[in-house]
Amino acid sequence: MTSDRPAGAGDRRRLALITVVTVALVTLPLVGSSYLVSVATLALYLAYVGQAWNVMMGFAGQLSLGHSLYVGLGAYVAAGIFVHFGVGPWAGLWLAVAICSAVGAFIGLLAFRLRISGVQLSLLTVAFAELARIGFDHLDWFGGPGGLFLRVGDRNHIDLLGFRGPPAMYYYAMLALAAGALGVCALLLRRRPGYYWRAIREDEVAAQALGIDTFRWKMLAVVLSSAMTAIAGVFFAFYNNSLFPEQIFGFGRSIEIILGPVIGGLGTLFGPIVGAVALVLLGDGTTEILAKAGVDLPGARQVVHGLVLLLVTIYLPNGLWPPLARALGFQPRRL
Repeated sequence: MTSDRPAGAGDRRRLALITVVTVALVTLPLVGSSYLVSVATLALYLAYVGQAWNVMMGFAGQLSLGHSLYVGLGAYVAAGIFVHFGVGPWAGLWLAVAICSAVGAFIGLLAFRLRISGVQLSLLTVAFAELARIGFDHLDWFGGPGGLFLRVGDRNHIDLLGFRGPPAMYYYAMLALAAGALGVCALLLRRRPGYYWRAIREDEVAAQALGIDTFRWKMLAVVLSSAMTAIAGVFFAFYNNSLFPEQIFGFGRSIEIILGPVIGGLGTLFGPIVGAVALVLLGDGTTEILAKAGVDLPGARQVVHGLVLLLVTIYLPNGLWPPLARALGFQPRRL
């Protein structure tokens, strides 16, 4: 039975949709309010860190519940040398990535050589994040429990070297990071790493039987994920200008990172993005509505996030992206 739909109609529709979304994202700071720009920046940040975590769990099947470790280390390393030595964020970025990659490699080496996986691996990552929180809470050089504060600078002037400027500058920086992460992940998943990660995720024993060096490829996923997350930490430091151990290393930060991929679609390319947008729109939207109504309800955002997670888990176990993709004419697949 043939279809009356012209050949290539689906491709044209997808191309049109991508074009519209791209134009909307690029022009948003030009037409949107400062509040909208800040909300969009948060959504892009969550999409980026979700993509970084998705590399380790969604693609390679290695569960981490302590990814706040890499956000915190990246933020504190770059912020610390900026505050004390005047070293700019771009140099600090490389140092942060190097340190987080080394820490991720150490955790991966410890876990995989001792054959730690699943729940035990997740607890190991939580333990390291908690160790970092306690450690930085007692390091006066990094401000201790009183926090580390960065010079804000001129918000009306764009200083790319010092990564200082108006909200729109941070928005475009985060947009570039999110787009870059999407492109890198799409490229890797269509090359050897993606095929090997998928094999390891589905059945590690079978992957080993096929001759895949599972240790090597799991280590690659862990190191890449930690390095990507470190970049988000540097952005976090220079965007917020203040760091507190409890704030950045806390377990809640790790949960914030993983919610986007889980709700959007674990192991998919666009799942972390869809999940992040849904969380920010629903969470901040609820907070804004309550504020306008004069209702003070502490933890409203967390309650909404919990309800969304519950509903998605029950009714859409594969996440929001697969049904949304089908509705838009895409062919979603868990890579």
